[in-house]
Order: sequence, then C-alpha cells, then structure tokens
Amino acid sequence: MSEQAYSIPEGFTAVTPHLVVDGAAAAIGFYERAFGAEELMSTPAPDGKRLMHAVIRIGGAVVMLADAFPEIGSHSPKAFGGSAVWIHLYVGDVDAVFARAAREGAMVVMPVATMAWGDRSGRLVDPFGHQWSIATRVAPSPPPSPPSPFDMVKSAQEAWMNLLK
Repeated sequence: MSEQAYSIPEGFTAVTPHLVVDGAAAAIGFYERAFGAEELMSTPAPDGKRLMHAVIRIGGAVVMLADAFPEIGSHSPKAFGGSAVWIHLYVGDVDAVFARAAREGAMVVMPVATMAWGDRSGRLVDPFGHQWSIATRVAPSPPPSPPSPFDMVKSAQEAWMNLLK
C-alpha cells in the first residue's frame, strides 16, 4: 500500500456498530432524545429521501447508521423479523434512560431490575428494530466462580503433560 494507513479513525474504537434502519433521520432523532446521542455527520443518498451514512456518538461511543438499501442487499432488522444482536449501553441512570426510551416509542422486552452480576438493567427494542440492553453498574462484579471439575481435571492433565516433556 503506497498511501499512509491509519488503523482506527480518531474518536472510534476497533469495533464500531453500524446500524441499518428504515428511516435513518428519524432514528437519529430517537437516539438523541432517548439516549442523549449527538449527531456528528450525515450524508444524504442521491434519491434525497434516505441517508447513505451517518455517525452519532452515544456516551462516548461512535455508532454509524444508514437507511436500508434493499437494492444493494442492505436491510433493516424489520426485514428479518428482528435483530439477533443486542447493543449494550451503560448509562449513569438506567431507570431514567429506560423510561425516556420507552416514552419515545421503544418496546420494553425486559423491565429494569437489579441483576446478580452487579448491573441494574433492562432490555428494549427501539422503533427501528434494534435491541438495546441498558444498564447502570450498581455493585462490584461478583468474584469469579470456582473452577469446574472438568477444568480442574484438564488443568491437571496439562500439568502432567508439561512434566513429561
């Protein structure tokens, strides 16, 4: 490659969600109202009705999104009956953010509750078909579980094999 390469653009992380929706401009508005998103940029499609590409920031994380373009194989979750992916969003006050998202039109899948792993969290589906798990850490993470009998036997076998080398 003759050009200088930059592995990750400034402000991004190595893994960046790229959501496809029906109604990207409306989705940006929802994410702004529900999650406090900030629109960083958007590029309209030549048809003037859809967005080819947009970038928002939610809680310090960059999220890309675009309208569905079925003509080139780009479909929203609604085209498949929903999404198999959950986006996990940590916030300062899960109860307030969750309630705001529900008021803005998200469908509650699992109400907010305190979980055994130390999060207070709930799950919803936004009006565009994407699933969100929203949480606030309320307790330290529990200590790791003790190793299973299988793990202990495997570890002993590996130690034995190392002695034989």
